[in-house]
Amino acid sequence: MPGDDHVVVENINTPGKTARVGRAKYENMRAAYLPVLTSDAPGLTHDEAKELVKPKLDSALFPGGKTSGWWMKTVQLDLEAKGMVQRSTTKPLRFRKLT
Repeated sequence: MPGDDHVVVENINTPGKTARVGRAKYENMRAAYLPVLTSDAPGLTHDEAKELVKPKLDSALFPGGKTSGWWMKTVQLDLEAKGMVQRSTTKPLRFRKLT
């Protein structure tokens, strides 16, 4: 819907289930997250990606990085469900973007 301030996200862990989340934070996190991911295996851990993403976030949306971990996980799970991000089977888990 035009002017909608929410976006529908998927979750790789619960196929077929969707949720609506705030568009501004989702889009800002997605724009920050995708460029920091490499397409080379094995990829980045959640903590590595989070540190690289934080400086790229809009400080009005994420003051002091607050809630950035939750939003990054939401974006990561959505992009995995959409086939844009892949997780490794390593421990700790690592994530990379698919080309």
